[in-house]
Amino acid sequence: MKKSKTGSRLAKAAAAKAPRPYHHGDLRRALIAAAMTLLEREGAEALSFRAVARAAGVSQAAPYNHFSGKEDLLATLAEAGFRTLAVSQAEIAARQSEPAERMVGLGLDYIGFAMAHPQLYRLMFGVGVANWHAYPLVSEAKHATFAPTRAALADYLAADTPLETREQAAIAAWGLVHGLAMLRIDGSLGEGRAAADPELEQGILRLFARGLVQGARDGRA
Repeated sequence: MKKSKTGSRLAKAAAAKAPRPYHHGDLRRALIAAAMTLLEREGAEALSFRAVARAAGVSQAAPYNHFSGKEDLLATLAEAGFRTLAVSQAEIAARQSEPAERMVGLGLDYIGFAMAHPQLYRLMFGVGVANWHAYPLVSEAKHATFAPTRAALADYLAADTPLETREQAAIAAWGLVHGLAMLRIDGSLGEGRAAADPELEQGILRLFARGLVQGARDGRA
């Protein structure tokens, strides 16, 4: 996924629920845009209201008029990330009708998003926020990102596959792409594999898809 395309979507998603202009044009939008830039440059742990205000060119007190605290700001950024990823996943699903290839495409898109926005991706999955359950909109956006994969699995697996097996397959698929994404952005696959390697990832995703079919058959036996 191209970074410029997702970067534009992130800015729009983060500001989607922003109020009408304050002073400074639209202060909430300016603060969110500055926070996104700082997040990717320095990470969630280094993000502070003072730094965001400085980057946005406003007073140090300004962020407190729009966010209850740092966690509220981080949750806003995480929600924007999930909503951007959900849009991208829906677009990939719409372009591929064959279920197995759709699953592969969705997996590659997911990993590509994480690699394009590593600090945001880390934030989306836990860094910097003590209790994500306190932010139901983030949880809602998170689960929306996986709706296209759930739909692809429903088309891919046999119609008589038990619901429990379908759910296990969905969680396994999510765990697989999340694990691959983390291995990529942390450089854990070794030197020379820090960048995207479509052949490696496609092979893993196709192997997983074949295994799902056998597993579902075993579950019905």
